[in-house]
Amino acid sequence: MKMTGAQIFLKCLEREGVKHIFGYPGGVVLDIYDELTRTPNIKHFLVRHEQAAVHAADGYARASGMPGTVLVTSGPGATNTVTGIASAYMDSIPVVVFTGQVPTGLIGNDAFQEADTVGITRPCTKHNYLVKDVKVLAQTIHEAYYIARSGRPGPVVVDLPKDVIQASTKPQFPEEVRIKSYNPTYHANPRQVKRALKLILEAEQPVLYTGGGIIHSDSAAQELLQFAEALQIPVTSTLMGLGGFPGDHPLWLGMLGMHGTYCANMAVANSDVLIAVGARFDDRVTGKLDQFAPDAKIVHIDIDPSSISKNVVVDIPIVGDCKDALKQLNDFLREEAPRDWAGLRAPWLDTIREWNTQHPLSYDQGGDKIKPQMVVEKLWELTQGEAYVTTEVGQNQMWAAQFYKFKRPRMLMTSGGLGAMGYGFPAAMGVQVAKPDAVVIDIAGDGSIQMNIQELATVVEYNLPVKIAILNNSYLGMVRQWQQLFYEKRYSQTPISAPDFVKLADAYGAVGLRADRPSEVEPVIREALNTPRPVIMDFRVEPEECVMPMVPAGKATTEMLLA
Repeated sequence: MKMTGAQIFLKCLEREGVKHIFGYPGGVVLDIYDELTRTPNIKHFLVRHEQAAVHAADGYARASGMPGTVLVTSGPGATNTVTGIASAYMDSIPVVVFTGQVPTGLIGNDAFQEADTVGITRPCTKHNYLVKDVKVLAQTIHEAYYIARSGRPGPVVVDLPKDVIQASTKPQFPEEVRIKSYNPTYHANPRQVKRALKLILEAEQPVLYTGGGIIHSDSAAQELLQFAEALQIPVTSTLMGLGGFPGDHPLWLGMLGMHGTYCANMAVANSDVLIAVGARFDDRVTGKLDQFAPDAKIVHIDIDPSSISKNVVVDIPIVGDCKDALKQLNDFLREEAPRDWAGLRAPWLDTIREWNTQHPLSYDQGGDKIKPQMVVEKLWELTQGEAYVTTEVGQNQMWAAQFYKFKRPRMLMTSGGLGAMGYGFPAAMGVQVAKPDAVVIDIAGDGSIQMNIQELATVVEYNLPVKIAILNNSYLGMVRQWQQLFYEKRYSQTPISAPDFVKLADAYGAVGLRADRPSEVEPVIREALNTPRPVIMDFRVEPEECVMPMVPAGKATTEMLLA
């Protein structure tokens, strides 16, 4: 039986297990949207901006472990997705974005709402396609999902010309994917793993440094916990790796890097063996490269061979899936003669505890102004650490990373690599779709939340009970912090006005709450958590509070500003 491109498209999505699409219709994809009315197994969520559609699919993918799906029209519909695609690319998130395109005969003629989507997105996708023949549509879609979720995950764009969507053919739906030039290595080389274990067993001051790969590799966190506990090795993580190791565990050091904890940065700097698992040594972690872990031998486990020795030259590279490599380490460790690792590691762990005692994460809530750190701590306390947390970007993001103790993988969604303001709220929508019974909180700033505030209409329409906690300091806080510390408090274009968020919530049909004093924080959070509707919590916080510790640009991670 012949099927149109639109019918093939939706049939392919059903075969891939897609149940939710985030999108926005337009002229060239009308046939798909018409066919959607006869496809009850797929629910479409109409966002108010295409950037929000990709961020929502991103949040959905992080929370569920399944690729997120986006459908938009051509031209501006496609170009509006670029920020979301770039953010997903930097953070290795599996998202498949379907964009409409003008008919193949008009491509290159500057037709109405034409854009070179393939060319525009080539630098920020794992792969992209322009489908020119309906006969290859099913194969292309199957490949797109396979590429997005396999190996090091990432976004894939599929550009769909209108005539391909309307054309008919007798489809053949492939059962498997074979791409000669793309064969990710999942199984780590056992000889390299044994070399790494030998080095680790000889270490006196080892540190495990983990990244987003721990989150993407299913069950890797369990293997990590087992390995760290067996050898009593302290664990730190990047922003993207938070939740990969329990945030309340005695071996947990906190996040490392520019706004990492004092003890995490000092531990890495003084380590003799650093075991990097699913991390890429980005600049926010390393600081001044030639002073990063200067005396350490480095083991690097990563599924992406291009990430190994890209920024920091390592001693033992291991290409493979994090779970596989850690499982091998645990298996080989069981073959070793038992040793008193708690006793052997005691001097190193005592030193780390002393660093933490000297300079813990702290703040002073003595005055009548709400400290933003207190809000995050109260959110953690009142949710018992069981909420799915998304963040915007800036100070709010760093306070969430510092003061919310993430217990498990896939509990934090944040734009780490690109740092896209406006990410958190639409990402929270996607998380709520993936986890309809969960508490989902977007920790936001008053500047960042305004970039996609229109999605209040979406959460109200679909009754997605997302909670937004705005740390409202009337500034673009992180930029203002830099101006305060390095530009003699010349606050150029960082004071920012905002609407009355309580009234705005009411105008959209959501619930608005406000706290002006510390005593009001807990009651506001309790009321929000007990409200089965979307809620904005407007916390009027200390305007000039800074995120500390802080490593200034170009400095070593041991050169922290502490107050």
